[in-house]
Amino acid sequence: MTSKNAVDMGNKIGGPDSLAGQRAIVIGASSGIGLSTAETLLHDGADVLICARDGDRLGKAAKSLRQAVPTAKGSLSTRICDGMDGAQVRLAVEEASGEAGLDIAITVPGGANYCPVLGYEDDEFSATIDMNVRPTFLMIKYAGLAMVRSGGGSIVVVSSTASILSSPFLSAYCAAKAACDQLVTVAADEIGQHGIRVNAVRPGLTRTGATDSMFENRPLVNAFLAEQPIKKDGAPEDIGRAIRFLAGPESAWITGQCLSVDGGHTIRKFPWLEDVARSIAGDTLFESIERGELP
Repeated sequence: MTSKNAVDMGNKIGGPDSLAGQRAIVIGASSGIGLSTAETLLHDGADVLICARDGDRLGKAAKSLRQAVPTAKGSLSTRICDGMDGAQVRLAVEEASGEAGLDIAITVPGGANYCPVLGYEDDEFSATIDMNVRPTFLMIKYAGLAMVRSGGGSIVVVSSTASILSSPFLSAYCAAKAACDQLVTVAADEIGQHGIRVNAVRPGLTRTGATDSMFENRPLVNAFLAEQPIKKDGAPEDIGRAIRFLAGPESAWITGQCLSVDGGHTIRKFPWLEDVARSIAGDTLFESIERGELP
């Protein structure tokens, strides 16, 4: 079966109007990767619903998008939505779908903090898993059902290079993103019969609102750059363009894939960042672990 995402757009490759008539939703679009992705979709003519938890930030994001793409032929709308809340995701997907159906669905939310594997509180570890896996599952579920009804589409989720690299002091995040990758693979296998593609992008260290403090620590950034063949700081638009590719007709024969966008970081290794983990988790925690004691 060929999805309408491919049929409707034929052989158009990028640029204005290449997504004309396509309906898209981006959850986690108030800044960074989500905002940059929404801009690429708008630029190429899609009707885009951007979603985030914070209404003020969402309004500012919409204003910046209208300034960045003043001649966009596609429409831009907003909706407050927590990617962790199934009812809110379902309603957001319904709004994005309208009567014409949903073509593109993107979810960005996730996150973690540095902590040694032996130092996590039990509930803290589980919460980190949920924070990353649940938004991915909810988007696949509700966008997938909408796309079954409307004849196909493309779902793209944001994973991380931590899903395939040993990333010391980020064990919960690594486990969560690895779970997201596997969920993408299985979902693509199951629902491809409905003309639905499911893929992921794995960003390397990318400058976003959530990582600004990391980029202020140039020794830390330089440790990452030392493990990248391409010595360039990651930017939201680097990731947004990759998501746009996987969302659109140019990738019509690609599904179940996780694309690393990282300057080549995944062909090397993750830096050892014990000093960062200690500054966040505290020396006391590390010292108790060294004695074999519960924190």
